[in-house]
Order: sequence, then structure tokens, then C-alpha cells
Amino acid sequence: MRGPSFYAILEYDGGQFAGWQRQPDIRTVQSVFEAALERIAGRKVGCTAAGRTDAGVHALGQVVSFQLPRPWRAEELTRALRALTPEDMWVVRAGAAPAGFHARRDARSRRYRYVIGCDDAAASPFRHRFEWALSRPLERHTLDAAARELVGSHDFQAFAAVGQQKQHYRCTVIECAWTPRPDVDGFIFTIEADRFLHRMVRFLVGTMVDAARGRRPADDMSRLLAGTDNREASPPAPPHGLFLTHVRYPELDEALTR
Repeated sequence: MRGPSFYAILEYDGGQFAGWQRQPDIRTVQSVFEAALERIAGRKVGCTAAGRTDAGVHALGQVVSFQLPRPWRAEELTRALRALTPEDMWVVRAGAAPAGFHARRDARSRRYRYVIGCDDAAASPFRHRFEWALSRPLERHTLDAAARELVGSHDFQAFAAVGQQKQHYRCTVIECAWTPRPDVDGFIFTIEADRFLHRMVRFLVGTMVDAARGRRPADDMSRLLAGTDNREASPPAPPHGLFLTHVRYPELDEALTR
């Protein structure tokens, strides 16, 4: 029996999760959150995420949709879910959603952030879990030039993990930029697109970093975008520097933030 529609916005440290998607006998974000939903609903409840983050990838704005047997006030639901989720997960807020709301299908764009530390202190135990401790300089001009190549609609098959057949590999990048970190020596890469392929952001970051280190031609990005073989790209950047930060729902943003 279907009930009222709800949403939740989650933050989580992906370090101890084997990704988002439910898997038998493995701790995933979906399985942990659905266990909390089952406790408050008294029965099994499935949920859908805006993006299926990989093992080790973090989230600051993961949006999840689900249905419960009865109505809940937003404050009551948020408090109940916070009490039932572990310390490496935080429910930012939860509440009623428009009927039939689907976190993945209704999303118009998703935004990711990748954090790199170029100073020696990036290897500190208080930093290395949440950034790529590269501990070496990067050429800013090369990073900026590569990011500019990505804006717009492109076929990103050369920057996707193999093994998942898609009807097409075209994504539209709305915004893409490298920004120096204000507090330490390093960079933050931000990218927003209508959709992302499996490991696409990590392949992009790994390739751009190699170019900025002089390990591949500085103007290589346009050539790679014209290809279809990810063996031409650099290895993907480590997962622990990547964060899903925001999901946009133009027609629903007001409803989801009441």
C-alpha cells in the first residue's frame, strides 16, 4: 500500500560505506537509511537517491525520496530519523514532498565538489580522509583551460567506467571551475551537470591533474572528449576527495525547503 511522499536531505561520510546502492551483507548508505525508515514505518520501506555515490564518496546534499504509511510533520520526521541513523550520517532535514516525487527522475542537475591538498599538511589525519593529499603543486592555468573545455554538451564516454551500457553518454555541463582553497595550498573543483556517468567526475579530475603536473599534454581534454575509450584518460582520482553537494529541482525547490 502506498502512502504519502516524503524527502530527506542527507550528509554522510562515505569512508565506511560501500557506496549508496543496497547490496547483500554489505554496509551501504541505502541499506542503513532504509533500516531507519523500517523502524519508524513498522515495515520495509524502499527509497531512491538523486545520485548513486560510489564507495568512499561523501555527500553534503544527497536527496532521497520515499513513502511512509502515514503523514508526518517535518520536525517530527527529521528528529525520528536523526535518532535512528549512525554517527557517520546526518539528516539535514526531512518532510513531505509533492505526490509522486522521485529524487532521481525529477532532478534537473547535480553538483559535485572535489578537494585537493597541494601542501604537505594535506596528509594530516584531520584532512586526508576528505581530500586528495597530492602534496605537490599544480599548474593553475592548465586546470582552468581544461575546465573550460568541459562546459556545454559533450559525449563523456571516454570519462566513464566500463561495464554499464547506456542509451547515450551525453551530459550537459552547466558549470565547471577550479578554485584555489582560501585556507591552505590546494584547489576545489566544482562541476554541475544534468547527469553524470559512473566515475565520470573522478576520471575528469584524474586527467586534469595529470595535465597540470605535466604528465600529459596540457590541451588534451578536447581530444579525449572526441574519443570513446576510457583507457585514453588518466586513472580516476581517489573517491575520498569527492562530495555530492547539491541537487536542483527547479519546480520543487520551494516545496523541499519549507
